[in-house]
Amino acid sequence: MIEIDASNQPLGRLASKIAQFLRGKQSPSFQPYILSKEKVMVSNAGKMKFTGRKMEQKKYYHYSGYPGGLKEKKMKDVFEKNPNEVLRRAVWGMLPKNRLRKEMIKNLQFK
Repeated sequence: MIEIDASNQPLGRLASKIAQFLRGKQSPSFQPYILSKEKVMVSNAGKMKFTGRKMEQKKYYHYSGYPGGLKEKKMKDVFEKNPNEVLRRAVWGMLPKNRLRKEMIKNLQFK
């Protein structure tokens, strides 16, 4: 288990570091088609650092599949409700878009 303290770290740099650990790239026996056994525990996700005006400008979208069903939320609202969700979404976008992605994100845990 790898433990990471998220306090005072920028979101993108932290997410890319976590994505590499979840893939298992630090392991000498890394193979891209095999799921890594490493779990990542993140603490203090609410103390992450954001640069620029991301909190007001960045939006998350969700589409229900119905006409007029596109919903959007500002990053600020999502972060206030659950700061872990902002980090999880950033890591999700950095993982490879294949069948292993759902399994890899399950190894990301929060304190």
